[in-house]
Amino acid sequence: MVSIYTAHTTTYRYWHEVSLGPHRLMLRPRETRDLRLVSHALSIEPEASVTWAHDAAGNAIATATFDSQTDHLVIKSSSQIELSAPLWPVFAISASAIEYPFLYANDEWVDLGALTVPQHDDPGGRFSLWIEGFVAARPTDTLSLLTDISNGVSAQISYQSRESEGTQAPLETLDRGWGTCRDFAVLLAEAVRVLGFGARIVSGYLFDPGNALIGSGGPGSTHAWVEIFVPGAGWIAFDPTNRSVGGKNLIPVSVARDIRQVVPVAGSFAGANGALAGLDVEVAISIRDPDRVSGTEAWIDRPERKSS
Repeated sequence: MVSIYTAHTTTYRYWHEVSLGPHRLMLRPRETRDLRLVSHALSIEPEASVTWAHDAAGNAIATATFDSQTDHLVIKSSSQIELSAPLWPVFAISASAIEYPFLYANDEWVDLGALTVPQHDDPGGRFSLWIEGFVAARPTDTLSLLTDISNGVSAQISYQSRESEGTQAPLETLDRGWGTCRDFAVLLAEAVRVLGFGARIVSGYLFDPGNALIGSGGPGSTHAWVEIFVPGAGWIAFDPTNRSVGGKNLIPVSVARDIRQVVPVAGSFAGANGALAGLDVEVAISIRDPDRVSGTEAWIDRPERKSS
């Protein structure tokens, strides 16, 4: 088990004072069997009224509302977590699901609902044909199939960071031959949904003490991957960008059917055209000494990821 500190800071600057609308914040890490949230603090400048709720997927949602005008907005989410995911996980898959194809139980099928339904158009069946190329036989080993598909995404698609907002559709990523971690995640989720699996997109951070992983470059240093539901094992994390299975290096913050639903910070402001002067996002992940002296924290090693 390792204790990790995360700090996610979003800073908006405006040319003149503006009125801020409500902001929806998805910044609190999700607790799982492999991740324990020891503490979490949210600080906002200017002062805001904050209410908390959970959405349909169980994500913790903070809504910040503001009373005064301002020429800046700083939102900082700080967490201490304990990550205990094994390096080589073993999944207790139900006997009925060890081989693909299999059928979800009726209750599972109903509860998974839209998570099993492809979300993008596939004119001419080109995407379905691509995904069928991974199914060597029927029946075939379920976990091996899912691993082959996840690894196949990064084998066939080159990783490139992209600062612009938005995500490529699966066919667009295949045609271009490159994408970001979020494009990889959307592609993998769509692929396994075509085969009938339940899948959800995960947004969070990479814990990368060796600086050997890819996929968290660019503004915010956030990362995206996929969880696939397999009976018995439950939700299994697949990171196609780094060809990994399990949550050893992954810190989940939010999960959803569509990647548009896991934006960390979303909100509005009222002001003149062109009022936004700049946006900076910084994510720092570190192992630190929990003993504090005079309100400061001693660093054991440098931040894992940091960008602006």
